[in-house]
Amino acid sequence: MVALLLYGEWQDAHMEVRYTDVDYIVFSDAASLVASGFSPYQRTTYRYSPLLAFLLLPNHFIHRSWGKFLFSSADILVGYFIYYILKLQKVPENLCNYSVMAWLLNPFTFTIGTRGNCEPVVSAMLLWIIVCLMKGMVLLLYWIKLIVLLACYSNVQFLALIYPIIYSIPIILVLDPNFFPSGQKPVLRNWSTFQKERPEDRNGLFTPLNFLKSLFTRNRMMFGLVSGLVFLLCTGLFYCLYGWEFLHEALLYHLTRTDPRHNFSIYFYHIYLHYGNDISVVEKLVSFLPQFLVQLVLIFSFARDLPFCLFVQTVSFVAFNKVITAQYFVWFFCLLPLILPWSKMKLKWGGLSCILLWIGAQTHWLLWGYLLEFKGKNVFLQLWAASLLFLAANIFILVMIIRQHNCSSVFKALENTHSKHTRNNFGRLRMHGQDYNN
Repeated sequence: MVALLLYGEWQDAHMEVRYTDVDYIVFSDAASLVASGFSPYQRTTYRYSPLLAFLLLPNHFIHRSWGKFLFSSADILVGYFIYYILKLQKVPENLCNYSVMAWLLNPFTFTIGTRGNCEPVVSAMLLWIIVCLMKGMVLLLYWIKLIVLLACYSNVQFLALIYPIIYSIPIILVLDPNFFPSGQKPVLRNWSTFQKERPEDRNGLFTPLNFLKSLFTRNRMMFGLVSGLVFLLCTGLFYCLYGWEFLHEALLYHLTRTDPRHNFSIYFYHIYLHYGNDISVVEKLVSFLPQFLVQLVLIFSFARDLPFCLFVQTVSFVAFNKVITAQYFVWFFCLLPLILPWSKMKLKWGGLSCILLWIGAQTHWLLWGYLLEFKGKNVFLQLWAASLLFLAANIFILVMIIRQHNCSSVFKALENTHSKHTRNNFGRLRMHGQDYNN
């Protein structure tokens, strides 16, 4: 990490192509404005939470690379959270280490933080939420801490409102009274006993019918109440500080954002052709509908396996989104190590083929993007075809991962636990009865 930070300083000073991400310059300029008593939104293209500018205040007072060090530290923290989550599930040490290496040694992820991108902070927040759920921290203090994270997360993230909402739904579903009994901590399903369990025991008792029967539980109502309250308080505080600029730049802008360049999305060509023109409500709904339907299917199919559900949600959300940039891939890279121990896919054939397919489809897109951006070639149709190919590759890989995954509820259902306990007691009684009769 330190070596990359030093190399980045050297490249910025001596080479034409800068190592530092252009967004980091925007963050730093906004932090300087805040340090001088001005609004961060006086810096054009700053469309993030004021919290991000506050975090980077030491850029102005200590060193301009403070933010890079902070983001890179969050990258290491993500590795620790991955290890901690897997150890909570009693995953063997060697598998834990391989899973952590899948994050820390991924060249795509460890360069993100050192270039000054804030995605590792967002990833660390998400994994912290999973840790809190697994530890059974369902008191009011936990919810406040959780929703402060969601509030920060929703404002830091590019898609400010939609992205945290898709995560809130499976969290609410997991807060089932069968998993989170009143006054008790949930029981985690261990990796070591997973192979010995029957499929019906693995899956728990989650069904849409059970969810409707126990919709208004204490945990779920507390989650929704504190979520809304803290989000409104955070939004109200920043509105008082920065007024309409905050609402527009940090929140409302992202609902109508269009990006005709540097965009992997299949919608980029349509956006390019209509850039600067008003897009009808029907067109917006048509582009949003596939994303919405896929999210619903995935949530109600895999909510009980929370890390896996969040992973497939994120992959599909990014793949079907109207705007896709390279840093968006970090969103699901931080969740991938959490599902590796439960996958039947072998690296030698299936895993390697998926990796090569994904890299190949992205490289193919980047080739046409290079010809367009740097050579000025008219290759818009070819680039759009490359976007379609990249979407197809993402869908194929996602289907392969789903088919090779051993889906299992993270928590043991209370009724299953009681049933197993009853069966064991009944077995003991039968044995004692047989001994007595003999």
